[in-house]
Amino acid sequence: MTSLAHQLKRLALPQNDPSLLSRKDVASLLFDPKEAASIDRDTFFALGCTGLEELLGIESAFEEFQETLFSQASKGLERSVQTKEVNQKLDASISLFLTRLSPYFLLKPAQKCIEWLIHRFHIHQYNQDSLIACSLPYHETKVFVRVIQLLKIKDPTHRWNWLQCLQKPGVPLARGTLITHCYKDLGFMDFICSLVTKSVKAYSHSGENCPQLRVIFSFYASTIIPALDAVEKVTDALVAKLLPYVQKGLKSSLVDYKAATYMIVCQLAVKVVMESHLVDTLALQISKSVVKTPTLPREGLGSLIVLLQNQKAESISEKAFGYLSAIPTLVPTLKDIASVYDIGPLLRCLLPHLVRFVVTDKGRFLMSGTTILFIFRYFCQDVHCKFLPALVNCDSVLPSRPLPLSRYPGALDVVLEGHVSDISNKEEQNLFHQFISLSLSSGKYKIIPESDTTLLLGLNHPLPSVRNLALEHLKEILRTGQAGFDEDFLREAVLERLRDDVPEVVLAALKAMQVMKFLSAEDMVSSLLSLFQRTDVSKAGNWFPVLKEAMRVLDNTHLLEEIPTLRNRVVTELLPFLVITCPYENLPEYQVASCVARSSLISQHPLTQGWSQALEDVMARTCPSDVMGVANQQLISTMTKNLLGMEASSKRSCVSNLKHTRQAGCLSFLGLRGRTSETWWNPEKLDNTTCCYLRLLIRLFEMTIAGASQGPLAPGFRALMRLLFQVHLSELPELFGFLSLLWGYGWSQSDQLDHRVGAVLQTQALYVGRALLSSQNGKNLKLLTSATSPVVPSLLMCLGSPVREVRRAAVAALQELGGADASPFHLVTKKLLQETEELITDPSHVSQALGKMYEEAIAGKGKAQDKKMIASVDQLLGCVQSPDCPSYTARALLQLLREVNGEAVLEVLLPAMERLLDQSGPDGPTFLKDEALLLQFLLTKYNEQSAPLLARHKGSLECFIRATGTLLEPFPGMPSFQLVALEQITKPFFAALGDEKVQQRLLAVMFDLLVDCKNPVCAQTINGVFKSITVDGELVAAEFGPVDRPKVSGSVHQTRRSKMLHRKAQDSASGPPDGISAVPWQRVTLILELLQHKKKLKRPQKLVPTLFSLLSRSLEPVQDDVTNLEYTKQLILSCLLNVCYKLSPDGALISKDVLEEEKFNVELVVQCLRGSGMPQTHHHALLLLGTMARIFPEKVLHNIMPIFTFMGANVMRLDDAYSFQVISKTVQMVIPALIKLPGRTESMETVVIRVVHVFVDALPHVPEHRRRPVLAGLMTTLGAGHFLWVLLLLLFKQHAMQATSADAGETALQRDVEFWISVCCEFEVPEQLLSLFKILKYLSRLPEDKEDGEIPRLNGCWQGTDTLLFNVEMHSGKELRHYKFLSLSFLSQLLASDGFVGKVGHLAGPSVMRAHLLEEILCYINSVARCVEANANKPTAKFWRAMLNKSYDVLDKVIALLPTDTFITVMRGLMANKLPSVRRKAMELLNNKLQQKTVCVLLNLTKDLLSIVSRGQHEDDEEEEEQAINRQTALYSLKLLCRSFGASHQEAFVPVLHGAMELVTSPHEDRNVMGSALLCIAEVTSALKALAVPQLPRLMPAVLQTLKERKELFSNKVYLLSAVTALQRVSETLPHFISPYLKDILLQVHLNICTKCPQLPVRLASLRATLATKVPSRVLLPAVTMCYSQVAQSQQNRLGPLMDILKDHIVHMERDELTGHQSELTSFFLTALDFRSQHSQGNLEKANEAEGCIIHCLLAMILKMSEASFRPLFFKLFDWSKTEGAPKDRLLTFCRLADSIADKLKGLFVLFAGHLVKPFADLLNQTNVTKTDEAFFDSDDNVEKTCLLLQYVLDCLHKIFLYDTKHFVSKERADTLMAPLVDQLENTLGGVEVYHARVTEHLVPCIAQFSIAVRDDSQWKPLNYQVLLKTRHSSPKVRFSSLLMLVELAGKLKENYMVLLPETIPFLAELMEGKSYLSPYCLLCVCLLLQVLLHLRS
Repeated sequence: MTSLAHQLKRLALPQNDPSLLSRKDVASLLFDPKEAASIDRDTFFALGCTGLEELLGIESAFEEFQETLFSQASKGLERSVQTKEVNQKLDASISLFLTRLSPYFLLKPAQKCIEWLIHRFHIHQYNQDSLIACSLPYHETKVFVRVIQLLKIKDPTHRWNWLQCLQKPGVPLARGTLITHCYKDLGFMDFICSLVTKSVKAYSHSGENCPQLRVIFSFYASTIIPALDAVEKVTDALVAKLLPYVQKGLKSSLVDYKAATYMIVCQLAVKVVMESHLVDTLALQISKSVVKTPTLPREGLGSLIVLLQNQKAESISEKAFGYLSAIPTLVPTLKDIASVYDIGPLLRCLLPHLVRFVVTDKGRFLMSGTTILFIFRYFCQDVHCKFLPALVNCDSVLPSRPLPLSRYPGALDVVLEGHVSDISNKEEQNLFHQFISLSLSSGKYKIIPESDTTLLLGLNHPLPSVRNLALEHLKEILRTGQAGFDEDFLREAVLERLRDDVPEVVLAALKAMQVMKFLSAEDMVSSLLSLFQRTDVSKAGNWFPVLKEAMRVLDNTHLLEEIPTLRNRVVTELLPFLVITCPYENLPEYQVASCVARSSLISQHPLTQGWSQALEDVMARTCPSDVMGVANQQLISTMTKNLLGMEASSKRSCVSNLKHTRQAGCLSFLGLRGRTSETWWNPEKLDNTTCCYLRLLIRLFEMTIAGASQGPLAPGFRALMRLLFQVHLSELPELFGFLSLLWGYGWSQSDQLDHRVGAVLQTQALYVGRALLSSQNGKNLKLLTSATSPVVPSLLMCLGSPVREVRRAAVAALQELGGADASPFHLVTKKLLQETEELITDPSHVSQALGKMYEEAIAGKGKAQDKKMIASVDQLLGCVQSPDCPSYTARALLQLLREVNGEAVLEVLLPAMERLLDQSGPDGPTFLKDEALLLQFLLTKYNEQSAPLLARHKGSLECFIRATGTLLEPFPGMPSFQLVALEQITKPFFAALGDEKVQQRLLAVMFDLLVDCKNPVCAQTINGVFKSITVDGELVAAEFGPVDRPKVSGSVHQTRRSKMLHRKAQDSASGPPDGISAVPWQRVTLILELLQHKKKLKRPQKLVPTLFSLLSRSLEPVQDDVTNLEYTKQLILSCLLNVCYKLSPDGALISKDVLEEEKFNVELVVQCLRGSGMPQTHHHALLLLGTMARIFPEKVLHNIMPIFTFMGANVMRLDDAYSFQVISKTVQMVIPALIKLPGRTESMETVVIRVVHVFVDALPHVPEHRRRPVLAGLMTTLGAGHFLWVLLLLLFKQHAMQATSADAGETALQRDVEFWISVCCEFEVPEQLLSLFKILKYLSRLPEDKEDGEIPRLNGCWQGTDTLLFNVEMHSGKELRHYKFLSLSFLSQLLASDGFVGKVGHLAGPSVMRAHLLEEILCYINSVARCVEANANKPTAKFWRAMLNKSYDVLDKVIALLPTDTFITVMRGLMANKLPSVRRKAMELLNNKLQQKTVCVLLNLTKDLLSIVSRGQHEDDEEEEEQAINRQTALYSLKLLCRSFGASHQEAFVPVLHGAMELVTSPHEDRNVMGSALLCIAEVTSALKALAVPQLPRLMPAVLQTLKERKELFSNKVYLLSAVTALQRVSETLPHFISPYLKDILLQVHLNICTKCPQLPVRLASLRATLATKVPSRVLLPAVTMCYSQVAQSQQNRLGPLMDILKDHIVHMERDELTGHQSELTSFFLTALDFRSQHSQGNLEKANEAEGCIIHCLLAMILKMSEASFRPLFFKLFDWSKTEGAPKDRLLTFCRLADSIADKLKGLFVLFAGHLVKPFADLLNQTNVTKTDEAFFDSDDNVEKTCLLLQYVLDCLHKIFLYDTKHFVSKERADTLMAPLVDQLENTLGGVEVYHARVTEHLVPCIAQFSIAVRDDSQWKPLNYQVLLKTRHSSPKVRFSSLLMLVELAGKLKENYMVLLPETIPFLAELMEGKSYLSPYCLLCVCLLLQVLLHLRS
């Protein structure tokens, strides 16, 4: 594309886009472009308004756009014709709307709104940026790609051209591409950032919380941050682009916006090295933002830390520190961040400010001591290198007073205590002591004399002895109560030393603690107990004295007596130390146990009282080797005995205290044992007491097994577990019953024991069971694996556990049962254990394995092994159905057996199902959740495999039916048993039933449930079940009851009579009807509703008789609700339609074996159609009839007219899509069946015409937008080639019969014709042509006319079908004529319509039909022509002439359709016709053809046209006139042919030129013919070019002679225009060959005096331009010189055009060419400039006009000259004007020329003006009447010439002064000009008016500009003074002019005039005081001058 094309494209406006005018493809977001083109504006508007209403329900901010973008006014707004201001406002509104829409872009309502904006406001062209901004956050979606595809961005310079690659493939924009473009194109990055700011502004009304914009902020952060990360180097330009938006984000009150900005700041900090001032600015803004938005302290401080960390900043500003110190959550937030990240950079920047505020008292410091504590702690490692030196070196503070650290004692203490241990050398120690000495006189910093250190340092000293001394000093301080010590410090010091690792120090701390009075009991007890917990005396015996002292302190603490809970805690914590772990009394372990046992806390506690004495007895009587066992056994016995002896409340309290501990004291519960006589392992059937016992037993087992697994007390716990089993589970069945309970209780949902058994406890129990099973003998194993034992079922349950370790442990336990061969489960377990790995890996594998085993066993041939396997499975099923089995166990087993199915399985489980169903009754016990789940699992056993059982086992069927009637919902969220049972009726299950009676029973049950059901879920389930199963039609028919076969007569009339008789019989009957009437309509309706969508239906024909019986019953008069019956009718008809579709999907005939024709009662359907008033019923009936017409056409044919008559009267009036679809389907199905019916051709056409007549009659009542589709569908079905003409003729007749007014009739006709054309264009061109042919045939068959009361004579064969179209006998002659004219007019308009012509253009193939149509229209024209002749003198003559014209019009249109070869043949024939009118018509047709399209073959008509042109003229006058018209037409045709083909076929038009020349040169030729010949010559010459040169000697003289004949020219404007046009075209085509005629041509270019012909000046201007630009200079210049000589003498009015030609020629000359002809031109202009002096005496006005033309021409040459060539010319002209003896008129001409040159050259003319100063000054003096009395010019008009000369001189000087930039007006030149110029104020030459005009318009501006050009204040004074002197002139006019001059001088000089005020004021005063001040003009000028001066003064 060229640069010019680029510029034009940039200048192109969107409204000029041609796509806006096209409706083939319309831009759309939601629709296909072609589909969108068919949607009207109202639909788009409704779509947009719907979307806006939906959006208003989400966001109220869109409400303001209801009155703008989505208002009714916007429908008619076309923005391409609006003003700029309107479009700007519209763009702003659209931008705001799209910005607010962006968060909701993916919602359908938002896309609807965008669709409207695209359609109405073309936002995809006008608002591309706003549209992309709206969708860009969703760039990874397909909707965004759809938006991009709407844009026109192919231009490489387009901003969004980089997205063009997405348009064709339609793939979303990759995130990487977006990020790359973001950092490469900073404009795009700015676009993203501005998108955020615009969105924030658009939602500014939402306040601080704006969740809508989260998607925008997320997109903003997720794009900018990766872009910064991806860019290799972040440039300054990129940073500068981002910083304004970063600042806006930090200042924003929106949390999400601020968070996104924090992240961008962090990325910038990581990526860029910033300058310090930028870092300070960002730190300040972040600090300020954190204070203003306290919800993001962590994020703000984090970004500040990242900034300081990466930029290596040393400090932050004072303001930032102040903002940070004001953050209330600063310390917690920094602590939280410091736990994960390094916050040192921030704290290092804070430290200098902290030191300053700590050391000095300047200002009030807002930071709390907690903050300082945290910061000091963080920097404790830097105290010696940063903080302390800073404090010590503060000389200005330290000598005067101590440090003000008392405000932060806590912080100081913590720092110093943490730092004291890190002092490593003497220098640091001295520095530290020096710092301590600066603090206040606190006691903890005083020196202890014994250790030469402070108390604080001593407590933290590394030597234990020093710490001991410090503790002794501390104890003394506590004992004496010395002042100056903080209680918190003392308490923390003692408690800290209690945690010392040296026993002596801890012992000293214990002693100090006893003296402390302010230590709480909680702290003391916790510290002492921690000693016991962390000390192991078996490894460190030296700690025993410490523990002994701690026990003594605990024992003597009186506070424990007041706090029982604390006392119980101590006892509980000390219980483990009662266990004897060492048998020797002298060892610390035993001593600790003995010390604890002897304490009063233990000896007096109810649980352990008597233990100390018992321990002494054991030690006394037991040898050391048995001491541990005996002592611990005695300990347990003692605790058990004490527990049994407690009261219930004490016992519960004790249990509550010890429940959650694992202490050995809990084992005292082993003495508790509950007894029960029932089967205890089923918790669901145990009483509350037994359940409590089991719960306690489980907890004891859980505690002991946990203690026995690990830890130092594991051996003791294992012994206790053995004791647990011996005491409570001594029997083997009880033991494994308990373990089985633990194995399976995890599945329990009811949890009767109130204790959950987790997977860990379950696994532990399994491993315990495995260990126990491994130690059993064969007898016990047989007992444990028997059928009544729960061991094997419980272990199998565990194989289905979701926990892998549980399954592994279960497999291990089952492996221990491998030896139990006699077990009934042996075969199952054996096979399962063969797949151990699969069982452990997959929890579902056990179910698959069991199902496979059972399936193989069932499929076996009765082998013993298979029978055993079946027996084993039956045994498991027996466990499930056993009443004693817990329901959770049964459920888990049933879940394992879910793939074990069959009749036997269901039969085994039936008792359990019946038991649970009994229990679910209203009188049954409470249902457990496990029982409910079990029943659901049991119902799932009704499946395909067990279905046959229902046929042979009545109980199973009844049980299932009973379940379907169980409405109970056992628990919330759990489906009812009814739904579970219904869901089992699947397609395989129903098919497997086998017995139709069972199927019928189940169908009846479902239908009964549906009738009585009030639960929608149940109804939905039944619907789904019925839809899924395959049902026989006979079964469904049986549910409607017995079939009643009503006798329906064969015709409609008989049907009516039988219906009346039936109604009378029913009225007389007293009882209800039999049979089908017994079935309630509600049940019938529900079953019919189910059948609507039933696809799996066998033998649907069985339903037909039943459905027709129901339809017959519904037509009977009943008392029920009519609406309900209407709905039922619709259902019946729909079911019949579905049956038809199933029996004949393709519409073929149905065999009698399948369904007999008699069973289909068409009459009944028609009766239903006509008797119903509901449109929906009509639709269903029509659809059914249409389908039946394809299957049984004969039956439908008998009722065809009632059907279509009803459609026309009712259905076609409805305006809904469904009705339209019904009509279309009815037509598509009924009509083809009618047409295909054999043997009924004649009657078929009659029926079809009547059917079409029905549609035409109903058309006015059909909604307008439905009319065309209805008729198009009808014709498509009938065949447009056969019946389209019928439809059109009926439409014509309908319109012709309408009686309307003239205006309304014209409007209606136009509307109807457009509609008829649109209907025709729905079909192909051959069909339309055939229809037109048939219409012409039909019009030919119509009679010519009909007189009133006369039966016309029929033309040809008048068939019966023709009378159906237009019955002549039934209509008047006027209606007949209207009908004919309307038909013919339509043919003409159709042939000229765009739709028809467009289709003809794409038509391929032979044109036979077009030829036939042409033949027919020619025949019809002949017929009409005869009628014209026959009726010439009748009143109908005008009608027949109109018919003939309309026929010719049709002929034109038909000929336009002809191929070229046929067209040529026809034209030749017509042009050879004898009648001149025919020949003329043929040529007019040819001209039309040539203007539309051109084909070279048309050149063959040239000779025929020439023959018409050259035809003889020996005929009479009338024929001669006719001949002249034809010859003009022929010449025009030749001209068109030449224009089309002349350039490429020049030789063919040489004869044409000869023929035209003959006409032009003929003296007696008609002028109109000659004008046409001249135009033809112009066109031919333009085409032939050089071939026309030989004809110039004949042509040019003839044309020029023609132009000289003025009288004839001006009497015939066409002739004149033709001659000028011919001359112009010849000159343009052959400019190099017209030199012999150039002079005459130049003399003829002034013909523009003919004002009555507006086109003539245009043609003459074109001729002049041609001569100026085409003719060479060597030819034109001599001709112009010669013409000037002739024109100047006698034809001065032609001088202007001549000079215009020369000026245009000079303008187009090249510089070199101008230089070559400069001398010639100079001579010419010197001659021409003498025009005033030589040829204009007495006529000043004409001289001025002619001289102006010459000067303008000369200026054109001057402007093309260089300075070097212009200077001699100018001086030559100057000398020419000053030549001695020359007329003074030359001076006038020269001054005018100089003024014109100065105006054109401006500042350049100053270079040549130096020679003009003195002559102009002399001229001013010579023309001043006050200085001379002599006349300057010798002529009579001296005064006028002198005034004109003065005007030119003054104007020239004014321009010189105005454009002076080189200081042209020097002092000498100023002196020369000043006096002559000022003296002109006195020159009253020419009278008052001329004088006043010269002064105001020329002199005053000239002198004012002269004052500016002087540029010297020394020259202003004399100038001003001379002007002031003129104010004293005797003439008031002079004084007034002087005042005007003063006003202008003051205005020009402005402030410079202030120096002239002193001398000006006296003169003004004189004027005001003198008598002349009364003159109002003088007074006004003085006032103006004063105003100017006052303004300058101010």
